[in-house]
Amino acid sequence: MSTIDVFILAIIQGLTEFLPISSSAHLILPSAVFGWQDQGQALDVALHVGTLFAVVLYFRKEVGRMAMAWFGTVGIGPEKNNNSFDGMLAWWILIASIPLGLAGLLGKDFIEENLRSAAVIAITTLVFGVLLGFADIKAKENVRVEKLGFKGAMIIGLAQALALIPGTSRSGITMTLGLMLGLSKENAARFSFLLSIPAIVMSGGYLTYKLIISAESVDWSTLGLGSLLAFVSAYACIHYFLILVSKMGMMPFVIYRLILGAGLLWFVLG
Repeated sequence: MSTIDVFILAIIQGLTEFLPISSSAHLILPSAVFGWQDQGQALDVALHVGTLFAVVLYFRKEVGRMAMAWFGTVGIGPEKNNNSFDGMLAWWILIASIPLGLAGLLGKDFIEENLRSAAVIAITTLVFGVLLGFADIKAKENVRVEKLGFKGAMIIGLAQALALIPGTSRSGITMTLGLMLGLSKENAARFSFLLSIPAIVMSGGYLTYKLIISAESVDWSTLGLGSLLAFVSAYACIHYFLILVSKMGMMPFVIYRLILGAGLLWFVLG
């Protein structure tokens, strides 16, 4: 791929990984609409590494506290036997990520072969955009993350598994369920971002495995550029999204999804 192609795809990945508008859809669309070649597994891995570093660095304090507290729950480290909320939250996030991992293992091939089309993306973009808008309008925002409970975390985790369908949006569906369960818009976004860490690790790990067993050549300079651009754009995206969502809610992204979905439907049917 050319440097311009890598630049565009890396920026798209960085911006859309954490916005409720579906990163997979925006990465599939250039090839579906403009006839671009597939970016390849190596670049996929590089883009995931960039976005992973971005979310971990941005939430480094929360991740650090959760990691220390989690080790404490299994009797390791200075916080052993300290049943803090951070340790419980770490368990919630890890266990709530299991449905996505299982769905990926069992359904990845079917999804790759049957659901990566512009028609599917158009439908899911519209349907889950409407759901996000409904949740945004009806949001009560009267439940703190501490009161979400294991059951609430698992409901969000189960919903996250639907994000394997292109166009759904992992962040979009988890924020939608977070709002429906009573979280504030900012806390729904923060919980979604923390939940993204094991999701990106699993996805990146799977792509790394596929890269290792394949005979695909690796252009390290291209991968480095893609990873850096994805990191910078993802970090900026997280920062400004949290500011925007606390002031305007999810509606700008709902409107974008409806316009995008309608445009794609016109493209497919035209």
